[in-house]
Amino acid sequence: MTQRDATPSRGTGADRTHHDRAVPRPPGADRTEQDLRDALQALAGGVLPDPDAYRTARGTWLRRERRRRLVLTVLVAVVFALAVLIGLWVLNQAPADPGVIFSGNGSPSADGPSLPRLHP
Repeated sequence: MTQRDATPSRGTGADRTHHDRAVPRPPGADRTEQDLRDALQALAGGVLPDPDAYRTARGTWLRRERRRRLVLTVLVAVVFALAVLIGLWVLNQAPADPGVIFSGNGSPSADGPSLPRLHP
């Protein structure tokens, strides 16, 4: 048993679809359609495909694909080289003398007694 609402949703009635209305056609519409159909058939009949169209299109596509891959390869190489150069430059900017890790002049706890070390 299903429950259905007696009131249809707004905008879903048959009057909104416009299928039941007849569209008035201007006089001579059939003749215009037939003339257009004949003109398009004559135009399509005069078009002949190029015998090498597939080969030409495939060659163009392959050239574009090769060019795209080459550009991508060059771009990756440039980015990699730039990253290496920046890394070398940063490493070169480091001071040559070794840094001070502990000088003994720091906190007051360094002046006090230290814990005994166990020797194995």
